[in-house]
Amino acid sequence: MGYKTKQFFFFLIKLAIVVGAFYFIYNKTVHNEHISIQHFIAQLENSIVSQYKTLFFLLCFTLVNWFFEILKWQILISSLRKISLYEAFQQSLGSLTASLFTPNRIGEYGAKAMYYKKGNRRKVMLLNLMGNMTQMTITALFGGLGLLCFVLNFEVNFEIFRFRKAAYIFALIVVTVITGSIGGYKKIRGFYIDKIIDFIKKIPLRIHSLNGLFSVLRYLVFSHQFYFLLLIFNIEINYFTAMSLITSMYLLASLVPSLAFLDWLIKGSVAIWVFGFIQVNELVIFTITLLMWLLNFGLPAIIGSYFVLNFNFSNQK
Repeated sequence: MGYKTKQFFFFLIKLAIVVGAFYFIYNKTVHNEHISIQHFIAQLENSIVSQYKTLFFLLCFTLVNWFFEILKWQILISSLRKISLYEAFQQSLGSLTASLFTPNRIGEYGAKAMYYKKGNRRKVMLLNLMGNMTQMTITALFGGLGLLCFVLNFEVNFEIFRFRKAAYIFALIVVTVITGSIGGYKKIRGFYIDKIIDFIKKIPLRIHSLNGLFSVLRYLVFSHQFYFLLLIFNIEINYFTAMSLITSMYLLASLVPSLAFLDWLIKGSVAIWVFGFIQVNELVIFTITLLMWLLNFGLPAIIGSYFVLNFNFSNQK
């Protein structure tokens, strides 16, 4: 295949990613079976659009959220090579756009790796995994505390037997993978567990600390953005109850595998169940979760589409 043919096919791939991202964003807002565009716009007009300060603060939450994510990626990748804040911005939003319609945003790993030369790609993927696992750990810690408060303050009926059985299976898998006691698990998709551990150990403590700090700050920002939206839509709820419900929602939603563009629907479904304990209107919850998705995924993905279209292999690090 000639050089020009390769460039043409690569352009088609980039264009397909961008068109796909725009289609899912458009389809979620205009042709949504769970909330009509008329209701969504009416909710926004009544609570947000007419109040410029409110809109400004919501956008600030989004900017700060992604600022910490970009800083986190910049500090993580610095263990491999130094990049500018703009490069981290470009890679973070470009990979978000590319991963929008992949399961659990798995496309993000390959997309970020494409910004680097072949010899560095596995390390880049491991660094990205480390950042995501740290974020998931923070979600589990805050969510665990929130879920405990939630269970203690509301009559929640979990199917204990099934939950316990799933916990046993999960614990067995974790122990098996970590110890490498079964030979087949010593290598996962080309990554040897002992080499992964050595790689993580070699990363300076400063990078691990900042990775954890930025993950905590990100979590506090987007969870309080959800709380701010509850206040905007006149949901009467005290702060501690709201945060226990929000953190529980994020924990429970994160346990359900999904496509990135369906993330709002998973969170919306869980949020309706969680906030149903305080009798919050379903339409309001769907509006909030959809708005959260548009602010923290949709809008950055639209910006990231520019970087996808302008990606060039010659700029690999």
